[in-house]
Amino acid sequence: MPETLIANLKVQRYDPESDNPEVYYQDYEVEVEDWFTVLDALIKIREEIDGTLSLRCACRASICGSCAMRVNGEAKLVCKTRLDSVWSPGESVTIDPPGNMPVITDLVADFKPFWDKVRQVDPYMQPTGPVPTAEYLAPNKDMVHLAGVMNCIMCGACVSDCTVLEVDDRFIGPAALAKAYRFVADPRDGKKKERLGVLNDDTGIWDCTRCMQCVEVCPKDVDPMGRIMVMRDMAMEEGFTNTSGARHTESFYNSVKRSGRLNETRLAIESMGVLNIPGQISMAPVGVKALIKGKLPNPLDHKIPSKAAVKKIVEHSEEPSK
Repeated sequence: MPETLIANLKVQRYDPESDNPEVYYQDYEVEVEDWFTVLDALIKIREEIDGTLSLRCACRASICGSCAMRVNGEAKLVCKTRLDSVWSPGESVTIDPPGNMPVITDLVADFKPFWDKVRQVDPYMQPTGPVPTAEYLAPNKDMVHLAGVMNCIMCGACVSDCTVLEVDDRFIGPAALAKAYRFVADPRDGKKKERLGVLNDDTGIWDCTRCMQCVEVCPKDVDPMGRIMVMRDMAMEEGFTNTSGARHTESFYNSVKRSGRLNETRLAIESMGVLNIPGQISMAPVGVKALIKGKLPNPLDHKIPSKAAVKKIVEHSEEPSK
């Protein structure tokens, strides 16, 4: 017989139509069995304890993506998250709506910002050249690779926990950029450079801070951050190098290749652009403060005993793969 337990859930509540519409947490004790998911527990609360609790769910099979929520501070599909993986008897599990989006009520968020960003990506092939007379057969290896990106179910988990979106809601976001990669990397599309040109602008591929949180929370292993990093390489290969992000990448690489380690002062100057006088002037106050505090790195390259070994690794990485 399945084991019966009493689970403690701390659920975020919000009623915009109440006299005092403020966010608060409500504690529930619910009888669960050892096979319960977090969604099973929430549905039992709604059906047997508190019918006013609002949540969003549909397929209960990790397909529709509608039940993305934050569990103990991290985005998850609650239909596939076993309760015993996030909760232990005697403790409580905290449930919040997905982050970086307005809350409509309780655990239901408004996904309009999410869809607005996704719509910034042209969702169709744009082939060039003569119209083919027969079906275009894409190489199997390319389509197998793209299958991973097409696994995205638009649940919003990556957007919920994106650390960039927490401070800058202009960033297009990991979900939309993963969708963009699906077309940029498709051999049947003829607008690769044009697409990368758009994504190379402010709020695009260079705004990602590589925190890997989107990779951690994605329930379908889409790897949004990995796709963003590849598109950065693609953009530079297509000649989009006059951005602070591209200059930062080149400066970082050249510094390690030249001296075996990173030169932070040159990195800041070269990332801004040596000839970008207004940009350099804007950084001056920060440089002065760092100098006063004794935190300004030495602009000269540091000497390290393993310099030759590091340079050898870099040179090896430049060799074409066999």
